[in-house]
Amino acid sequence: MGIGYQFDQGVATLTFDRPDKKNAITGEMYEAIVRHLREASADKAVRALLFTGAGSSFTAGNDLKDFADPKFARPDSPVLSFMQALATFDKPVVAAVNGMAVGIGVTMLLHCDLVYVAEGATFSMPFVNLGLVPEFGSTLLLPMAAGRVSAAEKLLLGKPFSAAEALAMGIVNAVLAPGDLLNHAQTAARSCNALPPGAVRDTKKLLRQAQAILVQEAILRAAGMFGSLLAGPEAREAIAAIREKRPPDFSRTG
Repeated sequence: MGIGYQFDQGVATLTFDRPDKKNAITGEMYEAIVRHLREASADKAVRALLFTGAGSSFTAGNDLKDFADPKFARPDSPVLSFMQALATFDKPVVAAVNGMAVGIGVTMLLHCDLVYVAEGATFSMPFVNLGLVPEFGSTLLLPMAAGRVSAAEKLLLGKPFSAAEALAMGIVNAVLAPGDLLNHAQTAARSCNALPPGAVRDTKKLLRQAQAILVQEAILRAAGMFGSLLAGPEAREAIAAIREKRPPDFSRTG
């Protein structure tokens, strides 16, 4: 399916739904998410948004086939539209992270308001490993949450980390048993139904106001670097190595 959408009890649920591909995100999926975000923002019946993943993964990040196309990083690309739409979404956003979260599957969590993860979930931001820079304002937001030293380890080395580490870093709210995850996240999202929506939106705005301009600048600055690097020799070598199932050789790049 790609992206599943369901509305129930005040909550709009967006599901990454390509379990056979570990929910890797295509350009078409980004376009669908942006449409749903705009609809949910305009619909007064929607009090909160919930992201989750089908099957055993949250999302493996960008689909490699779409990702290898330099057009993927253009200013009018679906992925940048998704970043802008999520970063400026005015209602509470909850994430239920089951299993693997890679790349943008992690950085998008920095723009959610409440993040709940299952025991055994794993996180990875291997941008440098792919010859790229971290996107979506993560070089700003991750050090703010986790501290510069911890952020450097995850972003410079692309070192994977566990659910427990994510909790210690301050980028998730709670770690739950897998069987309890979705119900807990849904309950948190539905709790917005009993709250005055105007006060909720204004409180979210105030929480993010101090960093809003910095976040937008960071998103655009990273997008420009990301696009240039995506067309460069390091990214081409990294992507080729993945396709050819071999270690990358960066000895002739950089």
